[in-house]
Amino acid sequence: MWNDANKAQQLMRERTHLDSAIESYKRLVQEFEDATALIELAEAEGDDDVRAEGETALAGLAPQVETRRIESLLSGEADHNDAFLEIHAGAGGTDAQDFAEMLARMYVRWAEAHGYKVEWIEESEGGEAGIKSATIKVAGHNAYGWLKTETGTHRLVRISPFGAKRRETSFVAVGVYPVLEDDIDIEIDEKDLRIDVYRASGAGGQHVNRTESAVRITHLPSNIVVQCQNDRSQHKNRATAMKMLQARLYEAELRKREEAAQAEHEAKTDIGWGHQIRSYVLHPYQMVKDLRTSFETSDTQAVLDGDLDGFLQAALARRIAGADDSEAGAEA
Repeated sequence: MWNDANKAQQLMRERTHLDSAIESYKRLVQEFEDATALIELAEAEGDDDVRAEGETALAGLAPQVETRRIESLLSGEADHNDAFLEIHAGAGGTDAQDFAEMLARMYVRWAEAHGYKVEWIEESEGGEAGIKSATIKVAGHNAYGWLKTETGTHRLVRISPFGAKRRETSFVAVGVYPVLEDDIDIEIDEKDLRIDVYRASGAGGQHVNRTESAVRITHLPSNIVVQCQNDRSQHKNRATAMKMLQARLYEAELRKREEAAQAEHEAKTDIGWGHQIRSYVLHPYQMVKDLRTSFETSDTQAVLDGDLDGFLQAALARRIAGADDSEAGAEA
């Protein structure tokens, strides 16, 4: 450890994560034992109020236990890594750009509520409102594992706050990619790249608008495009963009190995009807529904404020069950 600082940091991070997981488990066990003891005492004394208090405490542990259960199953190659999260407005004009900004806010609030660090990599403002695109880095243990099922097209139905005040349907594409560890090297041939520099725009780049510090890299064989504008230095933005490109290529390879996830990868190629993973309906009724798992809630404001855990858990449980079924079929 003393001779390899990177290895030391990696081991200390792993120790911290394990310590946190063990402490979380011990806390849940203690709260479970306290609640059951309270119920047993109430039954012995015939105290219905105390029994109800114990049952409420016990019921409150259920979602926490389910979260820990799902988290314990995040064992994919890159599940423990940080994540890049890309948002692109699709069909729907200004409404789609406004929806893109709503989703960016939703993911940032979810990340912050779970103790993740958020870093804005790129943000392109919309013409009248909202954003055309944004890239966010979410840093913390299992960030990619929790967010990876968010890749796909999201659909919003509402009365447009712009123009004719009629009901509008708009679409936004979301892509999630793992931030690669230093020991993972994805080789990229320079001749396969087109690199453009431009003046940054949007809230994240106001301090560099006078210079061409923003960088856009296009990987010609795959047509993958990444861009970064969050730093004053063109050199640093290029380095970050290259990391994003490596992450995209790595994630694409991971998806090739997962047949169930292939449909989600294809959904990113057409941001419109027929490729949605989740529908957000604000008019004529209130409902957010995941089209893969059928998980839904009428509390649309809570979801847009970052309450995504139910959707993430349902999607991960479905994905893990699919992986288990595939393994069972292979063994048979």
